[in-house]
Amino acid sequence: MFFDHKTAKLSDERLKTPRRDYIISRQKELILDLVAPHAGERILDVGCGTGNSLQFFREKWCLLTGIDSSKENLDIARQKHGDRAELILAQPEDIPFSDNEFDIVTIINVLEISDNPRKIIEEAIRVCRGRVFIGFINNYSFVGTRQQLKEMFGFPLSRKMRFFSFPEIRNMVKSAAGDTAFKWGSVIYFPIIIYDFFEELEEMFPLRKNPFGAFVGLTFPVNYVYRTAQSPIMESFQLKAKARDTAPEAVRGMLRQADK
Repeated sequence: MFFDHKTAKLSDERLKTPRRDYIISRQKELILDLVAPHAGERILDVGCGTGNSLQFFREKWCLLTGIDSSKENLDIARQKHGDRAELILAQPEDIPFSDNEFDIVTIINVLEISDNPRKIIEEAIRVCRGRVFIGFINNYSFVGTRQQLKEMFGFPLSRKMRFFSFPEIRNMVKSAAGDTAFKWGSVIYFPIIIYDFFEELEEMFPLRKNPFGAFVGLTFPVNYVYRTAQSPIMESFQLKAKARDTAPEAVRGMLRQADK
């Protein structure tokens, strides 16, 4: 997510409540259920923010990479993950990696604040060779108002956002990836007053194929496509053919230097 440094710190602090911990645990359960990551798989988190979602996959021994447009967010993410995650300053609409580089690509609570959500999805598909996961705030949620949804997920209340329905996201994916198979589900998150009386109520609802949850996740496979895309990259950066690094590694090194 793309917040300033002060907002990012406040958001992280606001997450440290019992109810928020429960919300994150349910969200984590849904994400891992749909993605089913394996140790050693390479994952890219697009719009990784302060690195909270990367933690889910770190616990599964995945190889972590994240991009975000906020240097301040990435600084906080580095404090959490150290050298266990490769973190790069970049725009989600222009992912600085070669085709088919990652086994898993995740886009979590990013499309809501993007001017071009379809472009982000297209870029995620391009750099993926396995499966893409999209997590978003549901326009048709039991929670209530949009202000409540913003507060629940740590967005500034004054921020302009676009809320999506599952059919809208599904149609964008189909237009970018074709008629692919989906797995999807949601986490309900009832209004807080309900938890005071029925703490176990939410867990009575299934994670899979529930259209009314506040947080919806869907995943779909991406077929590996062989493309000869390295020559333009090498020419534009004037890389030598005898260099030890591959083009993607050399470009990544340049980005790391620029980020310092």
